[in-house]
Amino acid sequence: MGDSAYDKAAELLQQAGISINGPHAWDIQVKEPAFYSRVMAGGSLALGESYMDGWWDAEALDEFMARLLEARLEERATRDLRTLFTVLKYRIANPQTPRRAYRIGERHYDIGNDLFRIMLDSRMVYSCGYWRNAETLDEAQEAKLDLICRKLDLKPGMTLLDIGCGWGSLLKYAAEHYGVEGTGVTVSRQQAELARSVCGDLPVRIELDDYRGIRGTYDRIASVGMVEHVGWRNYGEFMRTSDRLLKPGGLFLLHSIGSSRSNRGADPWIERYIFPNSMLPSLAQLAAAAEPHFVAEDVHNFGPYYDRTLMEWERRFREGWNAISDRYGDRFFRMWRYYLLSSAASFRVRRIQLYQILYSKRPRPEPVRREY
Repeated sequence: MGDSAYDKAAELLQQAGISINGPHAWDIQVKEPAFYSRVMAGGSLALGESYMDGWWDAEALDEFMARLLEARLEERATRDLRTLFTVLKYRIANPQTPRRAYRIGERHYDIGNDLFRIMLDSRMVYSCGYWRNAETLDEAQEAKLDLICRKLDLKPGMTLLDIGCGWGSLLKYAAEHYGVEGTGVTVSRQQAELARSVCGDLPVRIELDDYRGIRGTYDRIASVGMVEHVGWRNYGEFMRTSDRLLKPGGLFLLHSIGSSRSNRGADPWIERYIFPNSMLPSLAQLAAAAEPHFVAEDVHNFGPYYDRTLMEWERRFREGWNAISDRYGDRFFRMWRYYLLSSAASFRVRRIQLYQILYSKRPRPEPVRREY
């Protein structure tokens, strides 16, 4: 073809075992010749945007992304100004101030409950399932909820705070099966409304608030898939707040997607289209922030289960798409599949992890039982 951008792209892709317009399911099928110069200049942001625009396809998009990530090709493409701005924003500014805390709710979790209903399990649990002895998504999510309750050693009459409670699944399960009184906090209006309905007459209260506005003290705290929206500048404040809210001798379970490397930024495509003002903490960053406040009793990594969870979400989303397609449109369909399948690929090649960290607050002289 004689085009330098094409030649460079072909050379890089070949290093990942990917051919342009090749015969394998993971090979890229390019439909727009300008794709090569666009992606070589714009990196991962341009790759995602060009997929949304229909410039290319891959039959097995998850495998295509897994091969790219395994070869770390995204580190070799040129960063354009938009990508540079994303990096600088996280290094210089604090995108996760209290004033900006509700943006993630508005931009992501308030997209529409109809979308999440077709994609998630019957309880609408929007975090990694625990597939150890599960065959279905519903079983995996129930197992995860019960795993959290057992790690927290919940007893009837205890008070449980869920920071980032989603649609209320954990609080409902804990109230029904362990007899606790629950308080949930979310920055999503649609989540709060549905969670109140789901929890019905149970002793559960749902509040629309940022974590920094929570008051009171609790026997147990859980935070499942929320600290990813806190930001590196605020990890210390998040841990201080959790310490203030947890009673002496209490337990705090933190469930989070984690980066395998400590960083202070986010993937520019994910930041722009999926999770604004968010970033993945590393285990080291969380440990440093927690050190003045808590004892780490247990660290449990089941990141590979997120690959299976995400693939199941993508299947359900794709099969249920016709019911909501008129509201969202084709470009959203391609964007959402790219998000789910590229995320699955990241877990598959172990670029990102899923950590459950169990913290205790002194005084707690006895060790925490580890029966899971």
